[in-house]
Amino acid sequence: MNIFVSGGTGFIGSEIVHRLLREPNPARITVGTRVPERHKEGDSRISWTRVDVRDSASLERATQGQEVVIHCVQFPNAPVENTRRGWTYVQVDGEGTLRMVEAAKKSGVRRFVYLSGAGAGRGRSEPCFRAKQMAEDAILKSGMEYVIFRPSWIYGPGDRSMNRFARMARFLPFLPVIGDGSTRVQPVFVRDVAEAVARSVTSAKATNQLFELGGPEELTMDEIMKTVLRVLGKRRFLLHHPTGLMKLAAQFLKFLPGPPLTPGAVDFLTMENPVDSTAAVEALDLKLSNLEAGLGNYMGRAKLTT
Repeated sequence: MNIFVSGGTGFIGSEIVHRLLREPNPARITVGTRVPERHKEGDSRISWTRVDVRDSASLERATQGQEVVIHCVQFPNAPVENTRRGWTYVQVDGEGTLRMVEAAKKSGVRRFVYLSGAGAGRGRSEPCFRAKQMAEDAILKSGMEYVIFRPSWIYGPGDRSMNRFARMARFLPFLPVIGDGSTRVQPVFVRDVAEAVARSVTSAKATNQLFELGGPEELTMDEIMKTVLRVLGKRRFLLHHPTGLMKLAAQFLKFLPGPPLTPGAVDFLTMENPVDSTAAVEALDLKLSNLEAGLGNYMGRAKLTT
C-alpha cells in the first residue's frame, strides 16, 4: 500500500509515520513537508517530497500513485496565528485541506484520513471551527472513502503546550494558568492518536466514519497542571491569570514578529469542547491512556523534552 502523510514531520504526523512503520506489512510512505532536505532518515520505506498546502501543483505531484492520504498539517506555532506569513486556520486548515482534497481526487486516492478537531461541526463561528468545517465538508463531498477524527488536546513528546508547562515547572516557582483553572479538557496521548489513525487506514468499521477522540478522563486545567507536577516530582503553586487581562495583553503581543499569544489563541486555550470516544474505541479496539500514564511514558520524574 502507498500512503501519503501530509504534515508527516510535525508533532502528530511524525508519530503516525513511526506507528505505520510498525505494521506487520508496512506501507510505502511518502511524507510531505515544506523542507524535505532536513529529513534524511535511512528507512527505505520512507520518501520525502516538498509540498505546501498553499500550492496545488505540489499536492498533485505528491499524491500521484497514492492509495491513502493522511492529512494532519498544522501551521507553525499553532494555535497562535500569524497572518503576515499566512499561517492561519482558514488558510492552512481550511483552504489548504480543500486543495489537498482536490489533488487527492485527481490522483485517484481511495481513502482520505483527516485530523480535524474537537468542537468542529457544531456551527461555531471562531476561525478554527470555520476552517475545520470547510475541510470536513470538502471531504464528505469528495466521493472518496474517508475517516475523520476530531481529537481533543493532543499531548506527547515534542508538543508545544504540555512540555512548555513542564519546562516552566523546572525553572519557575509557579505554573501560570489562563483563567480560573476550571476549564475542562480531555487530553489524549499522541501515541494513542497515532494508533487510531494507523488502524483506521484498513479498518472496514472506520470507513466513512467521523470519530471524536479524547483521553479517558475529563480534567480541569488545574487538575492537568497538578498531574504534570506529580509526574515530574515537583511542587509549585498555580498562578491564575484572568482571561480578560490575558486577551488584552495578547492584543499587543500579536504584533511581535513571532507572537507568543494572540486573542484568538487565548479563546482557543480556554474553550471547553467535550468529546465522546466510545465509537472510536469500539470500532478500532483502542485502549486510551490516562494523563498520568501518558506523561510518565515519556516525561518521567524530572525528565523534560526540549
